[in-house]
Amino acid sequence: MKYTGPKIKKARRLGVALSPKSEKFLERRPNPPGQHGPNRRRGKQSDYGRQLTEKQRLRYQYNMSEKQLRGVFEKATRKPGNTGEVMMQMLESRLDVVVLRAGMARSIYQARQMVSHAHFRVNGKKVNIPSYSVKIGDKITVREKSKDLDAFVLAQQVAKTPEYITANDKELTAELNRLPNMEEVPVTCEISLVVEYYAR
Repeated sequence: MKYTGPKIKKARRLGVALSPKSEKFLERRPNPPGQHGPNRRRGKQSDYGRQLTEKQRLRYQYNMSEKQLRGVFEKATRKPGNTGEVMMQMLESRLDVVVLRAGMARSIYQARQMVSHAHFRVNGKKVNIPSYSVKIGDKITVREKSKDLDAFVLAQQVAKTPEYITANDKELTAELNRLPNMEEVPVTCEISLVVEYYAR
């Protein structure tokens, strides 16, 4: 489910930047939104409260519905290895996320929209499903008619491509060269608390 509400307000509530614009606002106003935000005395959060907050942080950074994120957790529990790390690897393999990490979109919201509008090809085939699972070695390219879009130039100006993705800015191509380690993933979240939340 695509989140369409006020992103800056949500970013301040969760304490994570959800877009380049919200990143600038968070630098100036890191406190929660609302009349009493700057002076609010925060009570001690319960274990459940901390788990819920981390789960919400993860969900909004990937722009996913609750049902989608729970589905990722359930698939991760059936795979060998650390559930949290497997979850992150599955999330980072989504087509909209690879597009974002490769510097082809400024935010996860824009990446989702561009994938849905069929601007990308995976191994030469049209894919317009944001949750499509990219395999290691899959080549993502931009449709010829879409290559002149200003969105790509603007996205490359703020891009910080991680090592597990190979991106070519001139050709507008990207490739997932390996699955990431947990510490490489550029999200703000304590994944162990998310696993605890869903494992209750």
